[in-house]
Amino acid sequence: MRDRYLNLLKQCLLWLHLSAAFPLAGLLPLTVAAQGTPAIQRVNPTNWWVGMKKNNVQLLVYGPGAGTLSYAVAYPGVKLVKASTVENPNYAFLDLTIAATAKPGTVRLVGKKGGQTITRNWELKARDTSVKAQGVTDADFIYLAMPDRFANGDPSNDKFADMADPSSDRANPFLRHGGDLIGAVQRIGYLKDLGVTAVWFTPVIENNQPLTDEGGAKRASYHGYGFTDHYNVDRRLGGNEAYKAYVKQAHAAGLKVVQDAVYNHVGNNHWFIKDLPMKSWLHQWPTYTNTTYRYQPITDPHAAPSDRKVTLDGWFVPFLPDLNQQNPYVANFLIQHAIWSVETFGIDAWRIDTYLYNDQPFMNRCNQALLTEYPRIHIFGESSVNNVIDQAYYVRNNINFPFKSNQPGGLDFVLESALLDGLKQPVSYDGGVQRVYQTLAQDAVYQDPDKMVTFVDNHDHDRYLSVIGEDIAKYKMGLIWLLTTRGIPSMYYGTEILMKNFKNPSDAEVRRDFPGGWPDDKENKFTAAGRNAAENDAFQFVRTLATYRRDHAVLHSGKLMQYLPQDGLYVYFRYTPNGTVMVATNSTDKPASLPTARFAERTAGFTKARNVLTNEALNDISTISLPAKAAVVLELLR
Repeated sequence: MRDRYLNLLKQCLLWLHLSAAFPLAGLLPLTVAAQGTPAIQRVNPTNWWVGMKKNNVQLLVYGPGAGTLSYAVAYPGVKLVKASTVENPNYAFLDLTIAATAKPGTVRLVGKKGGQTITRNWELKARDTSVKAQGVTDADFIYLAMPDRFANGDPSNDKFADMADPSSDRANPFLRHGGDLIGAVQRIGYLKDLGVTAVWFTPVIENNQPLTDEGGAKRASYHGYGFTDHYNVDRRLGGNEAYKAYVKQAHAAGLKVVQDAVYNHVGNNHWFIKDLPMKSWLHQWPTYTNTTYRYQPITDPHAAPSDRKVTLDGWFVPFLPDLNQQNPYVANFLIQHAIWSVETFGIDAWRIDTYLYNDQPFMNRCNQALLTEYPRIHIFGESSVNNVIDQAYYVRNNINFPFKSNQPGGLDFVLESALLDGLKQPVSYDGGVQRVYQTLAQDAVYQDPDKMVTFVDNHDHDRYLSVIGEDIAKYKMGLIWLLTTRGIPSMYYGTEILMKNFKNPSDAEVRRDFPGGWPDDKENKFTAAGRNAAENDAFQFVRTLATYRRDHAVLHSGKLMQYLPQDGLYVYFRYTPNGTVMVATNSTDKPASLPTARFAERTAGFTKARNVLTNEALNDISTISLPAKAAVVLELLR
C-alpha cells in the first residue's frame, strides 16, 4: 500500500499544514459533550457468542453523556467486572465476563444518572456450525480482486445520496464503479473453473469517506482502506448480509475467503475520529508528521529512536488517522473486531495491510487471539521491504532479533522482485534467474517458508504483463515459477486474461474494471467466447497449471530442491515419497539442450516424463530440449 500514496504525499504536503477542512496539522481536539439527557447510540462489538474461548469482552458504549452513566448488567452468566470512563464523557468502556454456563439471549445494559435510566439491548448469540477459519495453505491458489472493479450484480446499490461520497461513474477512473459482492457471487463458477481455491478481496468494510483531492483529481476510497465503521460492510458492496451470503456460497463451491484487515489507521470520516474517545486514541504530533515509509529503523540495531518513532507513529497519509495500538482500549477494540469478523462472516484467513507500520507487540497479541480462537486460521501481512532479513522480522523466523514475531506468514515482496528480475534481467553471475535461486536460497531465515504468500503483481504495483514487456513467453515462464515453487501463490484479477498497464499516471490504471463484469459491457472476458485467441490461450495455460497444482500434492506441498543455475538454465524439483515433478527453465533467448545427469539425486529411477502443460510424453529424459525463454513442468515417470 505504501506506493499508492507516495506521489500524493509530495503533492499535498504543504496543504496539510494549512488546511482548515480537518484539523490534522496538530492535536485533534476532543468534542465537548452536549448537555442534556444521556443516550446510548452505539455498542461495539455489536454482539458476542456463548462458548467462545475469549469470554472477556470490552464493550465500547457511545452516545451523548454515555460516560456519565453508572452501569449495571443483569443476565445469568454475564458479569460486569468494570466500567471505565475516559477523557470524552460520550464514551464508557464496560468489561464483561461470559461464563461457560451462559445461554444465548438478550443482555440488557442499564445506565443510570440521577433519576434517569437508559437501557440498551446487547445480544449474546449461539455459535453456528458453519465452516469458518479453515486457513489457507500451500495447497491453495489465491485470487486477489478489488470488489468495486470486479463485477456489478446489483446496480441499485452503486451509490447512495446520504453517503459522504454519493458518486459512481465508470467513465471516471478515480470514482466508484459499482462492483459488489452480488456480482462476485455470480463469478464464483469462473474462479472455480480457473483452478482458484481462495479469494482475497481488498477491504469490504464501510468506507464512508468524502472524495479526496489527490494531484488535482477528486478520488474515491473505492479501494477500501479507509474504514469508517468497523461493524458494517459497505452498503455499496451489499452490506453485511451480502458478505455473509458470499462467504457461504464460496464455501459451498469449495473456495476459501481471505479478509483484508487494516489495523494501522482508519478513514478521517470514521465516526470515532469525529468524536475522539481520548487524545491518545491516535498518534498525535504537534504538527502533522507523516511516516517516512522507511522500514530500516525498525530492525536497524543502530537506529535513532526518533527515526523509529516517525516510521511507526507517523501517519500513513493525511486522511488516514494513525491508531495508537499501545492504548489498551484501541487494542481491545481492534482485536475483538477481528474475532467478531471471523465468527460473523465465516472467513478463513487474514491479509493485514501495512503490517510493518503497526505496533508489533500489539500485532502479536492480535495474531495470538485469532490463533487461540481459530487454530487453523492463516495470517499474512503486507511488509513492503526489499531484503530477506527485514521481511523475516515480521514473521516467525530463525533470526536472533530482540523482538520475535508470531505472524505465521507474510506477503513475499522479496521473491516478487526476484521473479520479475529473473524475467527482465540478462543472465549474469548475480542477475537474471540467479535472483530467483538466491532469494529462495535464503529461506532458512523463516520458520516455515511454505506459509509465505507469493505473487508477481497486486493492486499497488504495475501489472505483471506490462512489467515484462508484454512478452507472452516470459508471462508463461514467470507464472510457472509462481505456481510451482514453494509458498502460497496469489494472482491479481485479470492476469489470467492478459490485463495490463502501469500505475503512471495513477493507480487507477492497474485497477480497471474486469471486462464483462457489468451488464452493459461490450466484451465479456469471463467467457471463452468473449476472449480473443491470446486471452484464451493465457486463461487455459493458467487453468491447466492451477488445476494440476490443486490436484497433485507433490506440486503444492512437496519438498523443494533447486540446483544452481548454469548459463541461464535453472532447474528445481518438487517431490514426495509418491511423486516427483521437475521444473526446467531456459531463461536465455536461444534454444538449449539440458543433460539431466547432474540431477541424478532426484531423477534416479525415472526414465520417462509427461509434460504437464502439453500432455506430451517424453520417453527419454537423459537430455531435455528447452525452447528459448521457456520453462517446462515434467511429471517424472518410471
